[in-house]
Amino acid sequence: MLMTKFGAFVRIVRPVNCVMMGFAVIVGAALVRVDILSANLLPELAAGFLTGFFLTGGSMIVNDLIDKEIDAINEPNRPIPSGKITSRQALIFAALLTMFGFGFALSLNWQCFVIAIISWIAFAAYSSWGKRAGFPGNLLVSVCVVIPFVYGSFVVSRGFAEASSIFVAVAFLANTGREITKGIVDVEGDRRGDIRTLAVSFGRGVAAAVAAAFYISAVVLSALPWRLGLVSFWFVPLVLVTDTGLLASSFWLLRDFSRENAKRVKNLALVWFVVGLVAFLAGTIR
Repeated sequence: MLMTKFGAFVRIVRPVNCVMMGFAVIVGAALVRVDILSANLLPELAAGFLTGFFLTGGSMIVNDLIDKEIDAINEPNRPIPSGKITSRQALIFAALLTMFGFGFALSLNWQCFVIAIISWIAFAAYSSWGKRAGFPGNLLVSVCVVIPFVYGSFVVSRGFAEASSIFVAVAFLANTGREITKGIVDVEGDRRGDIRTLAVSFGRGVAAAVAAAFYISAVVLSALPWRLGLVSFWFVPLVLVTDTGLLASSFWLLRDFSRENAKRVKNLALVWFVVGLVAFLAGTIR
């Protein structure tokens, strides 16, 4: 019973998402400081990673609290609708993780603390309004996703590199495509909850086409850092894996926009995102 409860608490924070957001902070730092491995910045990088990890974990829990009725339809096995974690326990856990995240941000500098607050406000706006706004909500989620890259640049410096700007744009486009894909997966519960996603408002086929357009736009833009000489050769082979994956995902989604296939594409997109993160990190190696 204890292990079941522990597993539920681990699951509700989406540890893969938390690690990705923490890693995104490291990538954001590496894009402005190519010497981060030799500049004795380990304490700052650790604090930056933990900020992203804890704030993401807290936001995931809050998202599940707000979505518990919809998840009872779409994802009944999740910790809250399944009864493995009570709403009160989830709220306390979310508050603790959020306080830890803000604490690590404050330990760095005031700019990082302000960015952490902005990220939380953006997430709160999504949870309270954006979730039911459909496409604008998808864009707001993508803003939340790219903030860690901006945050990372301020963890180790006070500037923002050109390569960082391009990567933020690529991540924004690709994640928006994934959010639209998630709308295809959750269309039944979203319709009952009056969440006006593209899939609910215009149908799964239209949503699949728009999602594919965002994936392909991200692929096109990902060529810029290499063309502009902002990254090293090591960026190329890894970004090709990401681009191939996103193009293949677009093809699969356009060919079959059923709930089951959209869920597969949504999950695969996370893999392509991770490889893309590593690609930009490898591109800092000269």
